[in-house]
Amino acid sequence: MASDEIEKHLLVCFSKTRLTYNKDILSRDSGECAICLEELEEGDTIARLPCLCIYHKGCIDEWFEVNRSCPEHPAD
Repeated sequence: MASDEIEKHLLVCFSKTRLTYNKDILSRDSGECAICLEELEEGDTIARLPCLCIYHKGCIDEWFEVNRSCPEHPAD
């Protein structure tokens, strides 16, 4: 990638608004976290994104350090 393309890409990435989430405690088992692929179990601290996807809070916090979109809906 040319240096001017890298600069444009970085500007676009850094100007995107970071998604927010609601922190919650699961009241029932809910499948698996798409980031770590571990089961989401009753009592886990989770983060629910605006698209209603849920992840372990720690997993999505780490994801957001590098990415600014939902792992399952990257175009949103």
